[in-house]
Amino acid sequence: MDEDVPKVPPDYRLMGPSDDGTVGDILKELDAKSARQRLQALIAEWLRMENVVVLTAAGCSVTSGGKVMANLESSVLATVSILADCTENLRGFINDRLANRNKSGQPAFEEWLSFLVNAAFVGSAKQSPFASFEWKKKPGPTARELEWFVEVVGKAIFAECALRLQVAPPTAASANEIAPHLAFLSKLIARDSNLGRIHLFTLNYDTLFEQALEALGVQYFDGFSGRAEAKFDPSVYGLDIYYPGEIAEGRVRRFDKFLHYYKLHGSIHWHVVEDELRSRHPNLAIVDKYQSADQEKKGEELQKIIAALPSVGILPTSNKFTQTLSMPYAHLFRLFQIRLSAPQTFLLVLGYGFGDDHITRMIETALMNPSLVMLVVEPNPDSPTIKRIQSYKDLGKRAFVLTSSREAFAAKQFEKATFDDFARSIMPDVQWLDDFLRLRRFEKQIRAGSSGTDT
Repeated sequence: MDEDVPKVPPDYRLMGPSDDGTVGDILKELDAKSARQRLQALIAEWLRMENVVVLTAAGCSVTSGGKVMANLESSVLATVSILADCTENLRGFINDRLANRNKSGQPAFEEWLSFLVNAAFVGSAKQSPFASFEWKKKPGPTARELEWFVEVVGKAIFAECALRLQVAPPTAASANEIAPHLAFLSKLIARDSNLGRIHLFTLNYDTLFEQALEALGVQYFDGFSGRAEAKFDPSVYGLDIYYPGEIAEGRVRRFDKFLHYYKLHGSIHWHVVEDELRSRHPNLAIVDKYQSADQEKKGEELQKIIAALPSVGILPTSNKFTQTLSMPYAHLFRLFQIRLSAPQTFLLVLGYGFGDDHITRMIETALMNPSLVMLVVEPNPDSPTIKRIQSYKDLGKRAFVLTSSREAFAAKQFEKATFDDFARSIMPDVQWLDDFLRLRRFEKQIRAGSSGTDT
């Protein structure tokens, strides 16, 4: 009778090397249920490797209000152009960029912004031997206008990236009902504490992962030491957390809910005090009105708070590599490279389109590690990322891409193999997440009971 039941095709493709050495879809011959079981079994096996490294980028923040680079550019430039201090000359320069940025031969936002950042530095630095510069297309902004523009763009990017995590509602009963960051971290952290610690790297400026870690009660080291005015101290990455012997049955035992966290491009909560890098989480409520405003009102809202806003750690320019050579980025990238070169490494890549050359070069170099397995999660089955990963077969035989099937993508785009879908549905469920959700419901009952008593 089973032969009469129509086969349900899988919603996913897992592109990678098969047992016979060829590269193709490992889930191709399976039905939907069997494909999911094989996929989850493979992920569970990879998560048991000694060294687990996770790289996340902009795609992980989209459903929480974050923007990919193209949308970030249009929003930031449109907002800056309507600020009161934006001159007519500079406004025309911005509008010209917005009107022509998608034309052939035009540089991408990162490349374009990198030219402006460099020009602003050349024109304003005291040690610069240049008194001025000349624009190819005239008129262009003056040195003073350009310096203002670069500073304000950093603040506008801060306002765009000051996202707030929607914490799990007290009634949530499954991973599908909570923020994907909560589901992802709770499943990630549940692996055996006797294995190596998780190393979570992100390219995002937002603090969504920090908010999720605190909501879950997960301890983490992020490269800073101290509390009130934490200072950057990369030596903390060499530390760990253990239960004392009197608690852990007479012997020291590792604390289970712990990971190392690295922000490779800086963060909205980093700032400099007397040439020292400090960490202090800002009150994100200051940008609530900006975040909820439509594009026409964003300039008005930014004008109100601009004096109180810091700039981001590194502007998203194509010269990131030169910027990362200075403290603290040299330390963070060195640690990223060290983790990728460690034996028995599983590299999980989420929300990253391989657009940062220096990051991509490190990944490609890491594929020379004979015991590294890489899984890239990419929702678009026609993404250039897939062809890029498939070309890595000459570098390493263990590069996999998880993507939506063409049928599933045609039915509903960007639903399968997204960060949200991976965190909630693809990663194997763990008991720890169920315990967390039960605790949330119990807390609600206690609050309801206390409220009833008070009244």
